[in-house]
Amino acid sequence: MLLADAAQVADGKLYILGGGWSITGPEPVPSAVAIKVGVDWHEFNTAHHWELFLDDADGQLVRFETPEGVQTIEVRGDFSAGEPAGVPAGTPVDVPIAVNFGPIPLAPGARFTWRFVIDGESLPGADASFTTRPLPELEAE
Repeated sequence: MLLADAAQVADGKLYILGGGWSITGPEPVPSAVAIKVGVDWHEFNTAHHWELFLDDADGQLVRFETPEGVQTIEVRGDFSAGEPAGVPAGTPVDVPIAVNFGPIPLAPGARFTWRFVIDGESLPGADASFTTRPLPELEAE
C-alpha cells in the first residue's frame, strides 16, 4: 500500500502521482491509496472481496457528521486473477487497486491509518498510516 495524491489502474499497472507521503494537511486535500495485491497461482479464478477502512490512532473507524447522519469512510470491491498466458506455471499475478478520495476533513495534528482487508482478513503490510499537520499558531499582534 502506498499513499498518493492520485492513482489510477490501466493495463494492469498502477499509475501513481505524488506517491509515498505520510504527512498531510492540515487543510483537506485530495488523496489516494494505491494497492498491489499479489495473488498466488493456487488462488487463480477465485473471487475475493476487499475492504478499505480509515481508522484513527485508537484503531476506531473515523466518523463524520453528514446530512444523512454519522458516516465512516469505507470502500469495498471484488477481484479475481486468472493464469496469465505465456508465463511459467506457478507464477503469481499482481492485482493493482487504486482508490481516490476528494478532500477529507480530518482533525489536524492527528494520526490515521488506512486498513486494507481481503476476505475479512488483515494481511501483513495491508495498512498505511499518516499524520495531519497541526493548525498553524496565530501570531499575537
